[in-house]
Amino acid sequence: MDDLLLSKIRLGVIAELLASDSVSFSELQRATKTTNGNLGAHLAKLLEGGYVAEQKRFVNRRPQTRYSLTETGRTAFKRHVREMQALLER
Repeated sequence: MDDLLLSKIRLGVIAELLASDSVSFSELQRATKTTNGNLGAHLAKLLEGGYVAEQKRFVNRRPQTRYSLTETGRTAFKRHVREMQALLER
C-alpha cells in the first residue's frame, strides 16, 4: 500500500487531478471539503512525494495556485488501485 494515498483527503485530491489538466487550490478545497490549512498540509505531502506539481501565477492581479498530477503520481495511483483490488480478491 502507498502510505501517501491512504489518506481520504490526499486520495480525493488525486481523484480530482485525474480528471483535469490542472485544478486550482480553491477548486480542490471545495471538492475535498477541507480547510485551507488542512488541504495545504496534504498538498505539501503530495508535492514532497512528487505526486503533484504546483504552478503559481497571477490572474487579474490576484495570486492563484494550480495543481496537476505528475507521471509519478499517476503511476502510484494505478499501483495503489491494483493493490486494493488484489485485497478484495482474497
